[in-house]
Amino acid sequence: MNYISRMAKSKDRINIVYSTNPDFNYQNEEVFEENTLEPSKQQLKVMLDKKARAGKKVTLVSGFVGTSSDLETLGKQLKGLCGSGGSVKDGEILIQGDHRDKVLNYLISKSYKAKKAGG
Repeated sequence: MNYISRMAKSKDRINIVYSTNPDFNYQNEEVFEENTLEPSKQQLKVMLDKKARAGKKVTLVSGFVGTSSDLETLGKQLKGLCGSGGSVKDGEILIQGDHRDKVLNYLISKSYKAKKAGG
């Protein structure tokens, strides 16, 4: 029983195998999320992208500052508005297809500071 509990603890310890220091205390890396800025303080960029997507176009919204759950919520609203699929990855919202104007108008109507970027 004791062996199993030690195994569970050791899985949480990344890149530490053994320490000869009897006073060693493992420090877990803590991930801090920023608080979500209010919409009028956000600086969002809406662009069309087709890099590494087999020539398919996606509308990309970047520059969001806030928690991942708020970003997911905004992504869900934009996907519903455009009636297409998409995802939220690496702090960016990807929406399948060219919906720049629709997304930009929606963000501005919700008092976000948004602008078109790219070509």
